[in-house]
Amino acid sequence: MTAAATTADRNDTAFLGHPKALGYLAFTEAWERFSYYGMQTLLVLYMIHQLLLPGHVENVAGFTWLKALLDPVGLKSNQQIASAIFGWYAGLVYLTPILGGFIADRLLGRTRTIVTGALLMALGHFLMAFDVSFLIALLCLMLGSGCFKGNIATQVGHLYPETDNRRADAFQIFYLAINAGVIVTPLIVGTLGEKVGWHYGFGAAGLGMLVSIAIYLAGRKHLPPDPPLGANQRAADKAARPPMTGRDWKKLALLIVMLPVLTASIVGNQEIFNAYLVWVERSADLRLFGMPILTTWMVSVDSIVSVACLAGMVVFWRWWKTKFKEPDELGKIAIGCAFGAAGVLALVAGAAIAEATGTKVAFGWLFLFHLLNDIGFANVLPVGLALYARSSPRAIAGTVVGIYYLHLFAGNLLVGNVLGARLETMTGTAFWLMHAVLVGGACIAILVIKALFGRIFTGEEDTPSEEDVATADAVKAP
Repeated sequence: MTAAATTADRNDTAFLGHPKALGYLAFTEAWERFSYYGMQTLLVLYMIHQLLLPGHVENVAGFTWLKALLDPVGLKSNQQIASAIFGWYAGLVYLTPILGGFIADRLLGRTRTIVTGALLMALGHFLMAFDVSFLIALLCLMLGSGCFKGNIATQVGHLYPETDNRRADAFQIFYLAINAGVIVTPLIVGTLGEKVGWHYGFGAAGLGMLVSIAIYLAGRKHLPPDPPLGANQRAADKAARPPMTGRDWKKLALLIVMLPVLTASIVGNQEIFNAYLVWVERSADLRLFGMPILTTWMVSVDSIVSVACLAGMVVFWRWWKTKFKEPDELGKIAIGCAFGAAGVLALVAGAAIAEATGTKVAFGWLFLFHLLNDIGFANVLPVGLALYARSSPRAIAGTVVGIYYLHLFAGNLLVGNVLGARLETMTGTAFWLMHAVLVGGACIAILVIKALFGRIFTGEEDTPSEEDVATADAVKAP
């Protein structure tokens, strides 16, 4: 950015002390998440209760081919097929941003890529209204989210010059907007889908996406300019990239080794949009303060608890470090895994009591699961991202952050195609115990990694090796 642009950015405090563009981006993202999570809240329930039933499933273009792929691996029932489709959809959403970043950096620029992605997502939501276009709709949503998701977050960062400390606060505001969309959408989209008609819910999600597009276009003139495209820019970026050192390679190897552990750590959380909703609908007593609630409203319950826990953990760790030594990132991730495992064990206890007494699972067990799981979430996902961002070698920092999201891709595939598909063949107690063992195992694995290799991340191995010195000398040589 030019010096003039930087000065203007510092003086622009029109939105909560931040540039006006942040307001447009935050509300754009809130409505996009409203549409995205509204659709995802309905997805599995819609497939089980309507789409996969006779009279509908025959109309889905490409479904015969899809079922032929799923049959050999034993996924035959409607619940198993719905779980597998959810797993692939939710997993690929975390891969397509790599494609979206490439398109933005090399072909269209960020602004046009975001608009293209938003239009694809709106089209996908409206295509959900027809049986025949169901799989095409999912493809549009995956590609659209890939174009939209990473690039709009990048634009938030580019609102500020490097020395502007408002950037961190801006991302907190941005993520509050995301959570606002997630809290509200099950109450609107979920209620319409369950009570009025599935397609009304999907239509509401589509309308939300159109609102998102309108807000983004209205604020377009306030957004930061896109960086230049083309071969010259790529050559300049490559020339400015520092070389990899031996210590960098150690960090990268350890970050990659941690991915399967992080994958196991999130299975309880990622099941919330999949088998958890199906199990709750069948097995739980969904009454809050004596009043019946809809299954999809459990997503709003989780979102509200999650926001409170994210804010609460920030306050807690700030207080903790005034009295005691604050754990490093690996320590916090291990603590988060322990809470996550305890949360799933709450479902194990609730299911065991219900099965022994022949009753429904009490709502209190569900709430305890969300509370403990969201405390765990607050110490795993954002802390894990911070660890990967801080520890990533400068030469490949952007790539390493992309690598971090691969555990969400793998976790959703594991939940959808392996774990969630077992819901119908296991008791609730055994089903959730399986998840608790995986999350608890991740906790133990993180502690082992911390004990054996934690010094690589804490900087205690910062004394340059002979290889690092040789690399530095080679770079300095003319």
